[in-house]
Amino acid sequence: MGKGKPHIEFIPLAMDDGWETPAGYPEGMKQKVLTTDLDETGKSGSRSRFLRIEPGVYSTIPFVHDHWEEVYLVEGDLIVGNDAEGKGGEKFQAPCYACRPPGAYHGPFKSDDGCTMFELHYYYDADDE
Repeated sequence: MGKGKPHIEFIPLAMDDGWETPAGYPEGMKQKVLTTDLDETGKSGSRSRFLRIEPGVYSTIPFVHDHWEEVYLVEGDLIVGNDAEGKGGEKFQAPCYACRPPGAYHGPFKSDDGCTMFELHYYYDADDE
């Protein structure tokens, strides 16, 4: 099990700072991690974060990971399945939601006008119940 996330009781969020480009992501895709005890090596824990894609920014290869991912598109547009030049794909407008099991290939991603997503990443094994 992860070490656990802290109890946080409604703190203000500074949405203008604290953003960073995650490893392996293109510049212009930035995350703001709210809480995490996600241990991808030990395959435990969870993370909650915001992810922003600036207008016109796109990734070039699909993503795949071994944890669950839930995504709520809070604002803007998200294109899923563009090619390596940022062309094509299926466009979604906020508000919308996705839930992906471990091992699901998804993306690449692009946004024409920019977007903000709220994401939950977690390890869950139904056999543990």
